[in-house]
Amino acid sequence: MSYSITVDWVKPEVAILTFSDHERSNQICWAAIDDLAEHLRHSRECGARVVILASGVPGQWLQHAWLQDLLSGLAGLEQTGTGAGWFATLNELSHEDVISIAAISGDCSGGGAELGWACDFRIAEKTSRFSQPEINMGLTTGIGGSSRLAQLAGRATATEMVLTGKPMSAERLCALGAVNRVVQSGQALEAALELGAMLAEKSPHAVAGLKRILASSDDASLTDAMIYEQEVFQSVVSTPQAVQGMRKIQSGYDCG
Repeated sequence: MSYSITVDWVKPEVAILTFSDHERSNQICWAAIDDLAEHLRHSRECGARVVILASGVPGQWLQHAWLQDLLSGLAGLEQTGTGAGWFATLNELSHEDVISIAAISGDCSGGGAELGWACDFRIAEKTSRFSQPEINMGLTTGIGGSSRLAQLAGRATATEMVLTGKPMSAERLCALGAVNRVVQSGQALEAALELGAMLAEKSPHAVAGLKRILASSDDASLTDAMIYEQEVFQSVVSTPQAVQGMRKIQSGYDCG
């Protein structure tokens, strides 16, 4: 097994999952993605409210799928794992009980980039580049490299990336809205930890509700999305955290 996945708890609610596969330059084999999904699930069930996805290979964040597994599957040969972890990992990164942050410390591509698009936040170092190179292999994207990217950066940008296969800089993608923040080299994890510590203090009911609203708005008309947004608001407004938060804010206004 050439890869490793480490889990570091910096706070009881914040976990860093670091993926490293030096031998494959962080290309993700089926066994690795299966394990990553399991580590994410276990972290959430152990109380993580924020998960940070990081890389232990300098200059490389998570890269595309290890193609030998894909080719072996097509040929009916043995693979390193099931590959079902791709979908399970996407589900964990978007789970309403967890805020996911991609601490992007190098280039990412293909399935690795698609995992980044699935995170709630993307913090990328200035030298990082993103690519969807599937077209250069005669393939299409399969887990969000077209659809989710188009929602984040716009149809024109997604079209350029998926039809040319060429990489795009973190700075350009940040200007287009697909990356939340660009930092200097070596600072992605530090910035992600700072953001994660702040987010871990937010009401879990509010976080879950807002993630449901955001997910709903991707697939619904504005009218339907607004109706659902109000339904979720009504389910959250009477929770103890919301009542306490409103009282605290209002008292600040009243004292002013």
